[in-house]
Amino acid sequence: MPLNIALSGLDAAAAELQVTANNIANTDTVGFKGSRANFADVFSLSGPNLSSTAIGSGVRLASVTQQFSNGDIENTQNTLDMAINGNGFFTVKGTSGLAYTRAGDFQQDQNGYVVTPDGSRLQVFPPNGSGGFDVSTLQDLQLVTTQSQAQATSNVQLAFNLPAGATPPANPVFSPTDPTSFNQALPFTVYDSQGGTQNATAYFIQTATPNQWQVQLMVDGQSAGSSNVTFSNSGTISAPANGLLSFNPVTVRPGTNPIQLTLDVSQATQFGSAFATGTINQNGFPAGQLSNINISSGGVVSANFSNGQSVPLGELAMANFANPQGLVQLGNNSWAQSYQSGQAVLGAAGSGTFGTVQSGALEASNTSDLTSQLVDMINEQRNYQANSQVISTDDKMIQTIIGLNA
Repeated sequence: MPLNIALSGLDAAAAELQVTANNIANTDTVGFKGSRANFADVFSLSGPNLSSTAIGSGVRLASVTQQFSNGDIENTQNTLDMAINGNGFFTVKGTSGLAYTRAGDFQQDQNGYVVTPDGSRLQVFPPNGSGGFDVSTLQDLQLVTTQSQAQATSNVQLAFNLPAGATPPANPVFSPTDPTSFNQALPFTVYDSQGGTQNATAYFIQTATPNQWQVQLMVDGQSAGSSNVTFSNSGTISAPANGLLSFNPVTVRPGTNPIQLTLDVSQATQFGSAFATGTINQNGFPAGQLSNINISSGGVVSANFSNGQSVPLGELAMANFANPQGLVQLGNNSWAQSYQSGQAVLGAAGSGTFGTVQSGALEASNTSDLTSQLVDMINEQRNYQANSQVISTDDKMIQTIIGLNA
């Protein structure tokens, strides 16, 4: 019996050494979670009236559980490298279905999909078209490679001051080429429906009516008509009350939609000082090239374009489990859910119990500190030696008994 007990101790020490060896081998594996061997004693007798002198029958390996403590976060400056600060897993989809990983060393494949090193695609909640995300659906994250669509200008906000002491121009017939036919000119740029830049100019003409100005609008050298603006005695806009001036549509070039502008002059003033221009804002923009991908701490993946536009591509589908140690190891730094782990609970990073996402960083193995692993290895070696000594001692006792019977 002592031989069998000691043999079980040798097997246990060898199994624990294997676990430690695996932990040490993966000290540089991104997102790796170290394992721990759990043992249970063996008691071959059972029943309600066991003798108080009964002795156990050794030890057995009860389970090998992974320890999901966080590893250190290391900066990489690569946008598609992602680390989770806190609880949760990235959701990926491979040939065998959904899997879950803490390893955020993602990359882009030839089709623009964001994948793990073994080709599993990162899953996101897709945009729902109203500024949010559809959390009921999972979608492969694919980075856009096309240009951002242009938007034609329809509204221009102009802030300026017209001099209160101005008089009507000498030439009563407006001509953009005759400076004597207008008092002031304010040029600005607009965009057509294909993103082409067009020059526009607003000409201000003091009328015979006090505090009233006529605004002539020229777009690409073509007249878009005129509109009047009236100021109060205190120098602020009185008419139109909303400060919006409407003009006629102008076709700037074949193949594009006509440009029809509304000028917002609600911030304009008529004070005694000289003509001055303030801010000029307009809602159009040209087509844009993809400049970079941004991933927020909340897991929102956005494409930023050279025209200043940002398009959301999806929100990372984070997963968590009631019992992470019940997950089934698949290799390649990923796990699958099981009955013991419970169903995956999906959500957004930074919400509820989910940790935040740090782009441009990776989570190191939580066994990267080798000190504790080396101490464990020393203890395992001692355990192995002690059990070997039990076998040696028991062997000598058996030889003594055989010698007495000779």
